[in-house]
Amino acid sequence: MPAKKTSRRARLLVIALVLLLVAGVGGGTFWTISTVRDSFPQTSGSLKLKGLEDPVTVQRDRQGIPQVYADSSKDLFTAQGYVQAQDRFWEMDVRRHTTSGRLSEMFGAGEVKTDAFLRTLGWRRVAEREYAGLSKESKDNLKAYTAGVNAYLKDHTKSAASLEYAALDLSHDYTPQKWDPVDSVAWLKAMAWDLRANMSDEIDRALMAGRLSRDQIADLYPDYPADRNKPVTEGKVDPGEKKYEPQGEAASSSSGTAAQQAAVHEAGSKLSSLATRLDKIPSLLGPSNSGIGSNSWVVSGKNTTTGKPLLANDPHLAPQLPSIWYQMGLHCRTVTKSCPYDVSGFTFAGLPGVVIGHNQNISWGMTNLGADVTDLYLEKFTDGGYLYDGRRREYRTRQETIKVAGGASRRITVRETDNGPVISDRDSELREVGKKSPVDNAAPDRSSGYGVSLRWTALSPTKTMDSVFELDRAADFKDFRAAATKFAVPSQNLIYADTKGNIGYQAPGRIPVRGEGDGRYPAPGWDPRYKWKGYVPQKALPWEYNPSRGYIVTANQAVVDEKKYPYLLTKDWGYGTRSQRINDLISSKIADGGKISMGDMQTMQMDNSSEIAKLLVPYLLKINIEDGYVREAQRLLEGWDYTQDADSAPAAYFNAVWRNMLLLAFGNKLPKELRVKGECLNVRPSDESGPVDDLDGKSRLVRECGERDTASAQPDGGDRWYEVVRKVIKDKDSEWWKTPGNNGRGGDRDRDDLLAHAMKNARWELTSKLGKDIDSWSWGRLHHLMLKNQTIGTEGPGFMQFLLNRGPWDLGGGKDAVNATGWNAAGGYEVIWAPSMRMVVNLDNFDKSRWINLTGASGHAYNPHYVDQMDKWSEGALLPWAFSERAVEKGTEEKMALTP
Repeated sequence: MPAKKTSRRARLLVIALVLLLVAGVGGGTFWTISTVRDSFPQTSGSLKLKGLEDPVTVQRDRQGIPQVYADSSKDLFTAQGYVQAQDRFWEMDVRRHTTSGRLSEMFGAGEVKTDAFLRTLGWRRVAEREYAGLSKESKDNLKAYTAGVNAYLKDHTKSAASLEYAALDLSHDYTPQKWDPVDSVAWLKAMAWDLRANMSDEIDRALMAGRLSRDQIADLYPDYPADRNKPVTEGKVDPGEKKYEPQGEAASSSSGTAAQQAAVHEAGSKLSSLATRLDKIPSLLGPSNSGIGSNSWVVSGKNTTTGKPLLANDPHLAPQLPSIWYQMGLHCRTVTKSCPYDVSGFTFAGLPGVVIGHNQNISWGMTNLGADVTDLYLEKFTDGGYLYDGRRREYRTRQETIKVAGGASRRITVRETDNGPVISDRDSELREVGKKSPVDNAAPDRSSGYGVSLRWTALSPTKTMDSVFELDRAADFKDFRAAATKFAVPSQNLIYADTKGNIGYQAPGRIPVRGEGDGRYPAPGWDPRYKWKGYVPQKALPWEYNPSRGYIVTANQAVVDEKKYPYLLTKDWGYGTRSQRINDLISSKIADGGKISMGDMQTMQMDNSSEIAKLLVPYLLKINIEDGYVREAQRLLEGWDYTQDADSAPAAYFNAVWRNMLLLAFGNKLPKELRVKGECLNVRPSDESGPVDDLDGKSRLVRECGERDTASAQPDGGDRWYEVVRKVIKDKDSEWWKTPGNNGRGGDRDRDDLLAHAMKNARWELTSKLGKDIDSWSWGRLHHLMLKNQTIGTEGPGFMQFLLNRGPWDLGGGKDAVNATGWNAAGGYEVIWAPSMRMVVNLDNFDKSRWINLTGASGHAYNPHYVDQMDKWSEGALLPWAFSERAVEKGTEEKMALTP
């Protein structure tokens, strides 16, 4: 529910805007109403668009969502480029500067380090090679799209392109360059980066090694609960595939091989610098290590009220303003071989085609598969080169120049080993990584130090862009699977349904086959046994077609039963809390012949049930609380149904207890590199053991403060931590429940002590945040969502943030509820990722499908479509999704003709 009335929020914004217009903004620059409205797109009448062969029609509904009709693919994608630029060019411009490591050209010297890291990764360089290898049809579509964007830029500069450019002019002069096809392809690298799976877990485990034992780390990364949470598939493999036999400890090690452990011991603590640098890389999709995920499921027609499949999808990504997604329909007036597109759904501004949605024959959805496609390698530096297999090798090097708005250009040297770019060069501390590594048979002499390189599947060219266009025109499951083989990075779960009644699943992606090691820890780069041996064959990747159970669920759980599948995909699956809840909801509905309706699919998307509360609350209610003030809060949990609605007081209190329990039992025992920045503890010096006595009146406890960004700190409270607690909750005397207290005295002695402590802390925390009266408490008041405009909305002047940002909205749901409104328990309750869109596709009648986007179609502040879907999104409502020409015409509010 909205935290404020929309009308009140609008009035405040208008008042602020008027004051700014009257007073002027900086250096005599005055904005006018025309400046604010200058970038609003023309959406009716006619407009000449150079490059078109025939007229194109753009029809927009009451939400401003465009449906484009053309007679050729060239005209269709030219118009798509123009229309997306009309609505979202600022967003597109920021994205391409991110992917090319050129943010400093827009925002100045503060972005130089970020640019240097991105140049080291070389996304743009890879995208250039990738574009060269695409099919002729894909290149033609990209060129047409580019022509449309540039036709828009020709007539729209500065504030005429977007209000943010007027703000940028307050500090320096900036004019956008022309778009080119590689700008579109490079966006796929950013998408792959944010969905790269376990790289952050790999770093975190190495950092934990500085304070925790192997067994303790294993406790915090329990095995996937395959006996309780079903995998996506049964691990179907085509006949004739060779069985992969992992070498060494690759298939079973939970803590890395002995060589890996030697490589990261002590040196692992230096990886904190890498973690800090990763936190500063713009996360265009969301925090990658905090349980970010998505839901999708498809139900066969035998189990639906329509008699045809129903397909749902809601990717969980970082909330942005405007939304990461852009709704659109692309229609050839007559579908032919030369114009084969009749598709509608969600795409990205800056990318031609539709990424998720449906065409006239099939529908598809996506969730992150979570395959381990990155490895960090500890590299031994020696005599200006690096060591491999006992011999010195030369780096591959290149020079990069970073242009800086308002300042001098900077030059960097990028070094690469056979394992990938040396990312430790981008941080002064990282250059010293490994100087304390033990010298033994596993690690070479440390005299020249160590570095860290990155091996990542996305740093080699792929044909993912080809896959997008092939999905858009696929006619059946065979076409769908063929398109999926090219969807190399990021590796996704693709679900499928068609109008003939079939459902299916395909796991695509370029997934490495390792030699030694299982990808859970940084590997010794000098040891050839740890090199990748190749990739999992495409034919061997898991898939399903019309399974007998009649439905398929993907929600970042394990894709296969590892005991039955011959390849190692990852050791770091999501733990299946959401997926199993969806499985249970579907199976209970269809038991004894029940049927699932469109309304049921929508209700499931908004399911707020807390699975960890079901486990923990019975223990909390057994605690004897003598303090009446705390006991009053404890009573909230009596009779609670475990749903986390926005107005729920029990949900507010339980989640506060959960957060405080995690901090007491686990968070305060983690190294500072994983704890929230600025939060400080008195801890025992690392070289001392036993009681910390105070015989001389001088405490030897050391003040130690956290270093991690709040969105990526630990313990984040996701379903990995559900499994951690599930493993120890029955052991009342587990060491994890014991805390030292003040100077080693008066701490929690067992589980019940700690739970009582957590309930007390939660009571006082919510009193300070929500007031003394528990009847006024609500989960949504804690758990709210703010929408922030890209860059200027987060780092710009305060008055610009006020003008461009929107919110807050009070939300229900939770981190691993099906309605996954993510928050990080280490840092607080604010929503940091959420369902970025929701859709339910009706394969019996596409016009009865429903969809909604976070924010709205427009990226222009004060445009009516800036956040016009937001209130309905927060309530769980969906909008009509017209597809047929007749339905689109009926819902059209504005129509524009683009003419040659």
